[in-house]
Amino acid sequence: LYDIMAYKPYKGRYKPSKPQKYKGDSDNIIYRSSWERRFMVYCDRSNNILEWGSEEIIIPYRSPLDGKIHRYFPDFYIKVKQSDGSTKKMIIEVKPKAQCGPPAIPQRKTKRFITEVRTWGVNKAKWEAAIEWCADRKMEFKILTEDHLG
Repeated sequence: LYDIMAYKPYKGRYKPSKPQKYKGDSDNIIYRSSWERRFMVYCDRSNNILEWGSEEIIIPYRSPLDGKIHRYFPDFYIKVKQSDGSTKKMIIEVKPKAQCGPPAIPQRKTKRFITEVRTWGVNKAKWEAAIEWCADRKMEFKILTEDHLG
């Protein structure tokens, strides 16, 4: 037998069991990885998650590639009930750990390495904008990796 949670298609639609908790169009929730889907299930089922949304918030950021303002749609927005009864609003990005830091410099500068450098530069700009955006709104920005969702 195989682990049913580990065997999921890469992309699909999520149908929440508690659509009233979802902020946005609950008929159009798309996941792009099994980790995103796993986090959606958690948000939907957890009593401590009071509300949540997926790619419903837009944060402007300046791309280091062209110097222009672009739109960043973070993976999740959540409103969490804390253990002391207070609430906290957060923006959550789900990313592989390998994409959460600058790529290692190889012996040869391959096309793959150049792509990884560009991706890292854009992600860093998005995350810096998200940290500032959240701070202005008394929210927290957090990146979750396979270490958190595995």
